[in-house]
Amino acid sequence: QRQLVESGGGLVQPGGSLRLSCAASGLIFRMYVMAWYRQAPGKERELVASISIGGSTNYADSVKGRFTISRDNANYMVYLQMNSLKPEDTAVYYCNAIRGLNSYWGQGTQVTVSS
Repeated sequence: QRQLVESGGGLVQPGGSLRLSCAASGLIFRMYVMAWYRQAPGKERELVASISIGGSTNYADSVKGRFTISRDNANYMVYLQMNSLKPEDTAVYYCNAIRGLNSYWGQGTQVTVSS
């Protein structure tokens, strides 16, 4: 059974940092493109960052220079380091695994940036 489980969300003040983790199981992790998406209330889900099989990364303009995506193929993990957080980063963050037409999602973790 393919499963993605996110953790690390929470409440943080503006300017703070959080590290999200996503644990994958039931798939050949190294063969999947991994990504983080987010969805704020009343908005569509949007791509935050992705990392290819070879380690190439891609970021939404709104998070460039503040967020870093990384993967650990040995332990089936993907991370999102979020620095200099802003209130507009508040959203539910989802982990996504993609290979061809196959796409799997985690249940999401809430990130709230507020003073």
